[in-house]
Amino acid sequence: METNRLTTKFEDDIYTITFNRPEQLNALDREALDDLNKAVDDIESNDEVKVVVVTGEGKAFVAGADISAMVDMSGEEAEAFSRHGQRVFSRLEELDQPVIAAVNGYCLGGGCELAMSCDFRLSSNKAKYGQPEVNLGVVPGFGGSQRLPVLVGIGRATELLTTGRIIGADEALRIGLVDWIYEPEVLFDETYKIAKTIASKCPDAVKFNKKAAMASQVDLDFDTEARIFGECFASGNAKIGMQAFLDKTEPNWR
Repeated sequence: METNRLTTKFEDDIYTITFNRPEQLNALDREALDDLNKAVDDIESNDEVKVVVVTGEGKAFVAGADISAMVDMSGEEAEAFSRHGQRVFSRLEELDQPVIAAVNGYCLGGGCELAMSCDFRLSSNKAKYGQPEVNLGVVPGFGGSQRLPVLVGIGRATELLTTGRIIGADEALRIGLVDWIYEPEVLFDETYKIAKTIASKCPDAVKFNKKAAMASQVDLDFDTEARIFGECFASGNAKIGMQAFLDKTEPNWR
């Protein structure tokens, strides 16, 4: 499958999703979410898929949501956009097959949320991570406020969410946001080495091991996140922050 936003490949029992809009750093808009949703449909309909790999083309994994597509959203539109992204990412997370994020570059905002919806994350040592939505006057809208505390703890998550700080791969590994880091030139070789190992195991055992591990996680409150995301837009501060980002100026918050 090839669309304006991503390409997919199925080979050796491994299904690879590559976000493929490098000029926009693979930024997510509604069309990208729809295309990812179709890829999940494709995976669910193919009993031969044993492992899924998610990555990005160029110097970004996914550098965030497409701010130019969000800047004029109303509160209601923003909440609907948030819920749509949450649903698609949750579908990816809930696949029977293990989903591996091969993080090749910038992994910010919606991209970090996408990576966190994968089962584990292999990272280039050049990658950058963060949830910088606070700089735009909003909160993460695709599950980041919920998954980040599970991965790194409430204290570190709150610090990253409220400062918008961007961190390197070494720190991401140290706090538990990523699981392995590699030199860029071997990232994909190592990713597919792990994927092929998983694909060689009993499919039912892999599925049930994933299901058992996921059962240990706390319940995530996506409803509150989506509602607050919409409230940020309704207040007007999201418009101020996003327009300032697009204009490369400092926001003048209300």
